[in-house]
Amino acid sequence: MSKAKKPSRIKKVVLAYSGGLDTSVILKWLQDTYGCEIVTFTADLGQGEELEPARAKALKSGIKKQNIFIEDLREEFVRDFVFPMFRCNTVYEGEYLLGTSIARPLIAKRLVEIARRTGADAVAHGATGKGNDQVRFELGAYALMPNVKIIAPWREWDLLSREKLMAYAEAHGIPVDMKHKKGGSPYSMDANLLHISYEGRHLEDPAAEAEESMWRWTVAPEKAPDKAEYLDVEFRAGDPVALDGRKMKPHVLLEALNKLGGRHGIGRLDLVENRYVGMKSRGCYETPGGTILLRAHRAIESICLDREVAHLKDDLMPRYASLIYNGYWWSPERHALQALIDHTQQNVNGRVRVKLYKGSVSVVGRDSKSDSLFDPAIATFEDDAGAYDQRDAGGFIKLNALRMRIAANRRRRGR
Repeated sequence: MSKAKKPSRIKKVVLAYSGGLDTSVILKWLQDTYGCEIVTFTADLGQGEELEPARAKALKSGIKKQNIFIEDLREEFVRDFVFPMFRCNTVYEGEYLLGTSIARPLIAKRLVEIARRTGADAVAHGATGKGNDQVRFELGAYALMPNVKIIAPWREWDLLSREKLMAYAEAHGIPVDMKHKKGGSPYSMDANLLHISYEGRHLEDPAAEAEESMWRWTVAPEKAPDKAEYLDVEFRAGDPVALDGRKMKPHVLLEALNKLGGRHGIGRLDLVENRYVGMKSRGCYETPGGTILLRAHRAIESICLDREVAHLKDDLMPRYASLIYNGYWWSPERHALQALIDHTQQNVNGRVRVKLYKGSVSVVGRDSKSDSLFDPAIATFEDDAGAYDQRDAGGFIKLNALRMRIAANRRRRGR
């Protein structure tokens, strides 16, 4: 049973609602515990599931038709969140491409916008008290609506297991999918256009290999085609705009890359990460399109960015990644870093050729007709006709060695 009913100061709440077991229970629990008007918000971020059933479930639960919001946010997600993140070549703890993390600030943004539009004074989410998402949702909500009230049922109720959720649903006549009744999926999954994540059950043993049947977007690398596939990715101001000469909208381009990468077994990851709340968590991820984009973007930067600018970006990237992972997308420091990153991308224009083969992405060529800093006349191993004076290197090396020579001489004198 849930905790006893408490006096309610909440008049209307916007719930991030998927229509699944957890949020269906939360919807009923909010009605019973707070007795407030409820607005549901369901976001299409490219998770590949039919979302209209969520509308029917909300209506059946007594939600007014005008209080049900189902929105296609795929284009905004890729254009305004995924691509800006990839301009920084963002990777958390050396491996994770932040597929879950980058979706949360957009959901928080729309929760707040809908709250303002409908006159709600609170927002609610289904993130557990153990995870990172509670932090991301709530930091975003507070940054955009400072006085908003937040309801996090997992921090209030005692329905702290799947079995208790099921019992609550049964006791209150909440429809439960047959897959849950029969044991359901062995993994907790999150999907959007950038990735799918898998956690729980079998994966809670970090020594256990993920089952092949778990993966949904990618084939096993050993079962990928025996013939490599080549792809041209065109960039403008640091963002991909075309594949093989065909211009595409951001979300269409990422969808195409996901299919290509998945066909070649690209983008699988098995990771033990350090969560914001302090625990270690094992998860598996599929990010085929993002993996291709990361390699291609670094390749075009390699010929378009000044050396020190590129190194500065690499120095800042882990900090930028941590800001996103830890829920600080809407913070002033992330905005400041983004302004610097975006400034570096003004001349990142050109084409990268990649080879996809059995789980790997290889860069096999890159060019930028307008912004390349690669000068063949200087870089050549052949006669450069005086373009580079090799004697200049002697003085440069001696100057850089001066401090070490002074220290070495002092050590010798001290013997």
